Amino acid sequence: MRRARISAIVSAIIVASSMTVARLAPAADHPSPGVAVQVRGKVTEVLGNLQKAVADNGMMVMGELHQGKVLSMTGLKVESETIFVGNPAIGKQVFEQNPGAGIVLPVRINVYADADGKTVVAYDPPSHLLAEFKNAKIDEIGRMLDGKLQMLTQMLAK
Repeated sequence: MRRARISAIVSAIIVASSMTVARLAPAADHPSPGVAVQVRGKVTEVLGNLQKAVADNGMMVMGELHQGKVLSMTGLKVESETIFVGNPAIGKQVFEQNPGAGIVLPVRINVYADADGKTVVAYDPPSHLLAEFKNAKIDEIGRMLDGKLQMLTQMLAK
């Protein structure tokens, strides 16, 4: 029973990971959703720089998803790494308003190599996702988070 449950969870992660990679993969007919910024460097280098920038700017990496490694089990070779970024003090302010914010926070940032081998940093603006809660305080925090993410991606793009 436990083994079947673990297998189901792993399968769900693989499906979710492949959906994320497919959703963000650039295509002539299908622009990427959210914000996608082309940056210099290889995926692993950019990921390291992003993690350092996150720490240097009062945030922390709260989780990682190694999509490329997981998807390699299916035979697909893709460079894709996702980190979940947050700040417990900021999260507390949002969760006090609505504990359901866990579906949005911490913020998910994807670093991947596109079809041309260029490295891209992509994320959905927190303000767009948090707007669903229809709460002025949460909206304000969402806009602040947008600014932080924009600053981080601009630093990486230089």
